Amino acid sequence: MAISDADMVIAWKNVLEQCNLRQGEQVAILLSDDSNMQIVSTARIAVSLLGAIVTLIQLPPINGEKALSRDKSGYVGKTPLAFNTAALAGLKAADLVIDTMQLLFSKEQEQILRTGTRMLLAVEPPETMLRMIPTPEAKARVLAANAFMEPAREMTVTSKAGTDFRCTLGQYPVLMQYGLADEPGRWDHWPSCMIARWPDEGSAEGTIVIDAGDILLPFKHYARERITLTVEAGRVTRIEGGVSAEYMKAFMDSFDDPEAYAMAHVGWGLEHRASWTTLGLYDREEALSMDSRCFAGNFLFSTGPNTEAGGSRDTPCHLDIPLRGCSLSLDGRPMTQDGKLVM
Repeated sequence: MAISDADMVIAWKNVLEQCNLRQGEQVAILLSDDSNMQIVSTARIAVSLLGAIVTLIQLPPINGEKALSRDKSGYVGKTPLAFNTAALAGLKAADLVIDTMQLLFSKEQEQILRTGTRMLLAVEPPETMLRMIPTPEAKARVLAANAFMEPAREMTVTSKAGTDFRCTLGQYPVLMQYGLADEPGRWDHWPSCMIARWPDEGSAEGTIVIDAGDILLPFKHYARERITLTVEAGRVTRIEGGVSAEYMKAFMDSFDDPEAYAMAHVGWGLEHRASWTTLGLYDREEALSMDSRCFAGNFLFSTGPNTEAGGSRDTPCHLDIPLRGCSLSLDGRPMTQDGKLVM
């Protein structure tokens, strides 16, 4: 169902107020040829209604000839800001950047955030954004989860399908996503409600079983058979199963980068408004599927880059895989049990 411009402006005004946007602040809206122009135009109106100063910065797309898909998460971290110093300077000078292009995992995003600029990613369909508009209650759930994640030193994950995974924590900061860029230097993504952390380097070990019905991103399909990953010393060393396993391995191999097989962030979804089912209801090019990443009780693990956490692993290959039915514990304390939140 389509969303009216009026409803989007109202939603943007709500979210920007929660992002502590003040009259007179400088807001840069970053866009490219594939940005959703309803998101751009309604954000621009809402910024003006709140008395902030808006600037649009439009950059050309790049890497289309390298990526294997048009999905924004199919080839990450390489942006036109790498050679556009004027645009980069403008973004660093802003108090808030609204990113409709997707700078995620790029060196330039980290440079912008280090200046104290707030940044909010907005690339999901307007329908999804309004269904999961950020709320104080959602933020409170993420902060409550962080009370356990921040001091934790070990994560363990098991499932009836056969997952038996563990890693140590503490080397990298916690990734808290609740959809609001409400503090200096904070990045977030509307919509989002999840928590994650990168394992200590070399610590991830065990077996991860992707069962039928689990979700494979950025492929954007439900697994039709079991795929078994062996994780040793922080890297996926074997991918076993049928055609789905062959497909995953072929995709990762196509980057010709051993860092593609490194374990990246691990965590769980906290959004009760997100649905496991929506992936099958949208065109693949229409959404990133934050529903899949955030639905309550999932175990979300990823492979590839760690630059978002301050690491040096800069690979364009990034997989996000949310699993159902897992039991996740921190230092022996359950956070999820068989895919249900228990914290």
